[in-house]
Amino acid sequence: MADMRTPLSRARGLGSAKKGTEHFWMQRVTALANIPLTVFLVGALVVHAGSDYTTMTGFLGHPFIGVVMLLLIFSACYHMRLGLQVVIEDYVHGEATKLLALIANQFFTLTIAVACALAVAKLVIG
Repeated sequence: MADMRTPLSRARGLGSAKKGTEHFWMQRVTALANIPLTVFLVGALVVHAGSDYTTMTGFLGHPFIGVVMLLLIFSACYHMRLGLQVVIEDYVHGEATKLLALIANQFFTLTIAVACALAVAKLVIG
C-alpha cells in the first residue's frame, strides 16, 4: 500500500533542526578564533625555543599571556567538543552507545579544559 502521508508528516519525528544552525556557526567561529590564538602560541614557542624552564614559566606567567592561553584553551576545547559531537552523532548508531559517547565527550572536554586552565592559573598566580 502506498504511503499516504504528506512530506511534513514523514519528516516529523526525525529530529529537531532547532540547534543545527547554531552548532554550525559556533564550529566556524571557534575555528576562526583558533587561528590567531594558535599562531600566537606557535610564535611564542618559536621565539622562546631553547629557553630554560624559569624563562618559560615567567613568560607564560604574565597575566596577558595567561589570558591569551585561557582563550585558546577554552576555544579549542569547545571546538573539539562540537567536532566530536558531530562525529559521534554521525557514526555511532546504537542509541544507548551514542548517548554514553556524547556524555563522555562532555566530561572529557570539560576535564581537559579545567586541567589546562588550572595549569595556566598556577603559572599566573604563582
